[in-house]
Amino acid sequence: MADPATYRPAPGSIPDSPGVYKFRDATGRVVYVGKAKSLRSRLSSYFQDLAGLHPRTQTMVTTAASVEWTVVGTEVEALQLEYAWIKEFDPRFNVRYRDDKSYPSLAVTLHEEYPRLMVMRGPKKKGVRYFGPYAHAWAIRETLDLLLRVFPARTCSAGVFKRQRMAGRPCLLGYIEKCSAPCVERVGAEEHRRIVDDFCDFMAGQTSTYVRRLEKEMQVAAANLEFERAARLRDDIGALERAMEKQAVVFGDGTDADLIAVAEDELEAAVQVFHVRGGRVRGQRGLVVDKVEDVDTGGLVERFLEQFYLADGGQEVPREVLVPALPEDPDVVTEILRLHRGGRVDLRVPQRGDKRALLETVTRNAQQALALHKTKRASDLTTRSRALQEVQDALELDEAPLRIECIDVSNLQGDHVVASMVVFEDGLARKSEYRRFSVRGTGGQDDVASIHEVVTRRFRRYLEEREGVVAVEGTQDEHGAHAAGGGAPAGPAALDPDTGRPRRFAYPPNLLVVDGGPPQVAAAARALDELGIDDVALCGLAKRLEEVWLPGEDHPVVLPRTSEGLYLLQRVRDEAHRFAIAYHRQKRGKGMVESALDGVPGLGESRRRALLKHFGSLKRLRAASAEEVAEVPGIGPRTAEAVVAALAGQAPAAPAVNMTTGEVLD
Repeated sequence: MADPATYRPAPGSIPDSPGVYKFRDATGRVVYVGKAKSLRSRLSSYFQDLAGLHPRTQTMVTTAASVEWTVVGTEVEALQLEYAWIKEFDPRFNVRYRDDKSYPSLAVTLHEEYPRLMVMRGPKKKGVRYFGPYAHAWAIRETLDLLLRVFPARTCSAGVFKRQRMAGRPCLLGYIEKCSAPCVERVGAEEHRRIVDDFCDFMAGQTSTYVRRLEKEMQVAAANLEFERAARLRDDIGALERAMEKQAVVFGDGTDADLIAVAEDELEAAVQVFHVRGGRVRGQRGLVVDKVEDVDTGGLVERFLEQFYLADGGQEVPREVLVPALPEDPDVVTEILRLHRGGRVDLRVPQRGDKRALLETVTRNAQQALALHKTKRASDLTTRSRALQEVQDALELDEAPLRIECIDVSNLQGDHVVASMVVFEDGLARKSEYRRFSVRGTGGQDDVASIHEVVTRRFRRYLEEREGVVAVEGTQDEHGAHAAGGGAPAGPAALDPDTGRPRRFAYPPNLLVVDGGPPQVAAAARALDELGIDDVALCGLAKRLEEVWLPGEDHPVVLPRTSEGLYLLQRVRDEAHRFAIAYHRQKRGKGMVESALDGVPGLGESRRRALLKHFGSLKRLRAASAEEVAEVPGIGPRTAEAVVAALAGQAPAAPAVNMTTGEVLD
């Protein structure tokens, strides 16, 4: 690991002008490429105290062994050179997007004498016109099947075309009139080109013009008593209308735009793109990226625009590009896109109207794509095995942590302190063994003391169950832990002799994770020492910087941002946090209701529920008059007055909580 001070440029040697810089490792390989309006200001930020740098930046500057830069004239030139170097050197610490799947496009081979309509994947080729991309290849084929009766263009391969020409007869599509059969010269090259041009115009959005033309031809045919031709034109119009229904109009002004949305967490991001052409959503595309670089949403958008439009075979730049956040230098990026398109480009964040609504839809797709990617990643056996191995190596464990438990504490200004314990076995959540704790032995917001208490209770119960002292199944234990259900099948030593069910705390984890840094880890370690448990590995995961802390260590273990082991620990920690928050909301809502209405004469459990269902929250109930309270079924005038009097004599609780959902209200 290199010390950045050993290769820091001499003071005053870095120019104060736009440019691009490269960090190289000891072998000379480029590990990071960046651009800057001021090279002096940007590079100086990398050589400050390491403790003040983001962990990803720390890893990069300690991996590098030298830095060099190139001065350019403008920021636009800097952006162009930066992307060129990223393509050339493929630096490990730069964000690189990758397709979450391969997206097909509808391609028209205009460079051929007899153009062909086909499904095509991969990089774009010169002389080929593309429509899409589409989410599925079958969507293209379904659309083509409808349109070929109107635009009977060639769809066969070069080999089939040549074979049918030699045989002197068309293929099946020629016989059913879904191909004009240029192979046997039913139409010449010029007529076939006209059919293909009409198809391209239709796909490019000139739909109403073509439909009106067919309607006029149908009317003329009917007037001339050519009823078979009129019927055929009528069926053609119906086929076109069915094809258009598959691509609903979203903008009435014929907008050409790409809408880009980002969903991200600390480790990964998913990007979704909707391609709108002629006011219709013509296709969508999704990409995912590992956030190895310290970058915000605007930075992700900038990197995406570079790689999506400027790469070899990149997408055509539309008139409008709508994004969730602007890059750091939006004018520079816009100028690059303008040069690439050869015309004006509007890069902006939509604020209202149909475009804002559609961007929200794209955002929901991005969120679902990220969730699906995480699910696939977690469910992959090879990936889980690699994650467990990486955790074992990083924490120097004797064996892979096949059972991981994580504890998290949740409170609101010291009230209703609760904790959660989640269990992961073989890298997968074991929800039947989740546990919840009501923390009563600590006061205020002392998470350290709460961690100590919960770890003590969890492992004291483990020791008791190991010795055969077991509480009755289905009840809260003497320490306040709630069971979330039965455990996994176990051996005889882990079963309750009375019920035959698994004991709730019979299994010790290979690794205990606490949400927090050194203080929380020290509290958990102290609890384990007091109980004499020395065979359970322990670590803490600090959320802000994603650092892994071990007991008694002055410095954290920093796992690579692309590490499957870090991803697993993060997922375990986030699940514990979610489970704790859910329990805290439940406790908070229930506690506020019971304390506020407790002791009101004539107000039992059913009437309390009716009140809260009617008003929705304690805040609204507190603001109601006696007459309004009396409108609730089952509540009489006298009881209503007692409720109002009871609430009037109490200080307003904060915050108010929706009693149905448990959500905090304004």
